[in-house]
Amino acid sequence: MRNELTILGISGSLRAGSHNTALLRAARMHTPPSIDLEIYDGLRDIPPYDMDLDTPDRRPAAAQDLRDRITEADGLLIATPEFNYSVPGVLKNAIDWVSTDWTGTEGEPLRRKPIAIAGAAPTGFGSVRAQLALRQVFIWPDSDVVAQPELIVHRAHERFDPDGNLVDTTTVKLLRGLLNALAAKMEAYARTRVKAA
Repeated sequence: MRNELTILGISGSLRAGSHNTALLRAARMHTPPSIDLEIYDGLRDIPPYDMDLDTPDRRPAAAQDLRDRITEADGLLIATPEFNYSVPGVLKNAIDWVSTDWTGTEGEPLRRKPIAIAGAAPTGFGSVRAQLALRQVFIWPDSDVVAQPELIVHRAHERFDPDGNLVDTTTVKLLRGLLNALAAKMEAYARTRVKAA
């Protein structure tokens, strides 16, 4: 098994001051040893999903890049805000681009991929509904989603300082627990990848 496992962090928000992107930065500081977390920043560049273009020779470069990075990563950490009681369209769109294999030759990047879901929002309910919707999205590609602990950062503006640093100790504890649960799934996933190689 490789000495270092990798997490690809994806924020569902495009805002420069996003609490969800800040949550990923905090996660990078609290990952278990021997795990590297890289934050993906190409969500804005992915075009609307078009099944006619979703083949290896026609797929847009930004969508192919995300597929490649998810394939290479040992796990995903997705931080989602909540829009209209659900997942932001840009995030769902990106997932649509990486959940397919219409030619039967590429493999499906999300198949059994370990995934942890978190989310921050300014409301009292945080991102509860968005996270539930996102869990449903990952049923079809048969992803291995962490069930517990849940990380729902409600009243997010009270959990971060003005510079975007996570300062709430309870949230930090929950974040560490989520990362440890993801790490356990990643280690098992990495062993299967080594056996298949």
